Amino acid sequence: MVQGTTSDAGKSALVTGLCRALSRRGISVAPFKPQNMALNSAVTEDGGEIGRAQALQALAAGLEPHTDMNPVLLKPNSDIGAQVIVNGRSIGEMNAQTYHDLKPSLLKSVLESWRRLVAQYDFVLVEGAGSPAEINLRDRDIANMGFAEAADCPVIIVADIDKGGVFAHLYGTLALLSESEQKRVAGFVINRFRGDIKLLEPGLEWLEQKTGKPVLGVLPYLHGLHLEAEDAIQSQQVCHDNDVVLKIAIPILTRTSNHTDFDPLRLRPDVQIHFVGKSEPIPPVDLIIIPGSKNTRTDLVYLRENQWDRDILRHLRYGGKLMGICGGYQMLGNAVHDPQGIEGDPGSTEGLGLLNLETTIAPQKQLKQVVGSLSLPDMEKVSVTGYEIHAGITHGPALDNPLIHLKQGVDGVMSENGQIFGTYLHGVFETTEACNALLTWSGLRQLATLDYKALREEGINRMADAAEQNIDLNTLLAVDQ
Repeated sequence: MVQGTTSDAGKSALVTGLCRALSRRGISVAPFKPQNMALNSAVTEDGGEIGRAQALQALAAGLEPHTDMNPVLLKPNSDIGAQVIVNGRSIGEMNAQTYHDLKPSLLKSVLESWRRLVAQYDFVLVEGAGSPAEINLRDRDIANMGFAEAADCPVIIVADIDKGGVFAHLYGTLALLSESEQKRVAGFVINRFRGDIKLLEPGLEWLEQKTGKPVLGVLPYLHGLHLEAEDAIQSQQVCHDNDVVLKIAIPILTRTSNHTDFDPLRLRPDVQIHFVGKSEPIPPVDLIIIPGSKNTRTDLVYLRENQWDRDILRHLRYGGKLMGICGGYQMLGNAVHDPQGIEGDPGSTEGLGLLNLETTIAPQKQLKQVVGSLSLPDMEKVSVTGYEIHAGITHGPALDNPLIHLKQGVDGVMSENGQIFGTYLHGVFETTEACNALLTWSGLRQLATLDYKALREEGINRMADAAEQNIDLNTLLAVDQ
């Protein structure tokens, strides 16, 4: 099990790299995360929902993602509440205390998934969540040492040296663990080191002497590494020539979900993205994209509070293009209804009124991996892939002329004037042909060449190379022997 001293210490990246490194050796390996909290999720082959990081780790291991790889997923819809997903399916919205009380019963589901994977694969790599030293969450823990103790799983702890204080992080984390938890820590990994390793060695020797635990490896800082983020929005972009780029604005909502939709765009040299924050006006751009949302009605209110609705109307008057994905698509319609209070208080919220459709939030979530074709006006038909994760059912005259034809049905609508496009498909930009077609529709005339899936593979392989070169994998493989 890989645990971290902090969030974003490198747990997800390390597990991803190790999955690929072990797979290269012919070892059947699977990823596992007992409990995840993220608004980036993926649809599995068995029709469930798991954290996107585990889907990426499955890809690194050469597997299709499965709900056993992340049996508990929390999708926050407020500062104190979240939708709780167990074995790929939502069991309802809960506040923090209610969920805490539920944890002992959830541990059974977690261990059942774990045992199924252990029975099927030679090696299972487990990812913790946050830090095991969060002592306020230690009672009934199922995400870190609580799971490790229940499953009798050895642990390595990773820390990010680039943040500073790495020795305090590692020493302090170990010190805050119970005696039995300390015993199951097999060693440390230091992540994102840059500089002369000889200058670090005295600190490594001190840490090993003080703790009695070995430093199993020091991973270098990998510049330009692309691995999909588990939760935090990635804003880093490639360098641009402002004379040829398409400018895109994406307003950041309070519950923006699956922002990995935009990774293929921010990595293109012909696209420049402006992520628009609270109280910031949407600048003049070619395309505005309203992203997915875990709470569409709340984020509609938030959109209006920031006066982004006015910015959008001004943008359309000047001939700009507008796109909505999933929750953003629902916002483009006349209204969003939630009669059962699935996402909050029962009621309806007026939409932006830009597409002649309405959406009703329903208890049953739509979870689908999809393959099909995209037919934009005056363009060749192109292939498209993606996935759907939404609780809304959308209806109205705007749906009479769909632009996306899937094996499982249809999707995608456009306004009569050709300026506004809405779709339920996440991942729509990952297929090169579909991405190019949508950027051309948005006004880009000089397309660059980018294969996003190949770039993602390159990132996985770079992380695997770093693990193989800087961690003694034979020692790691022998840890649980």
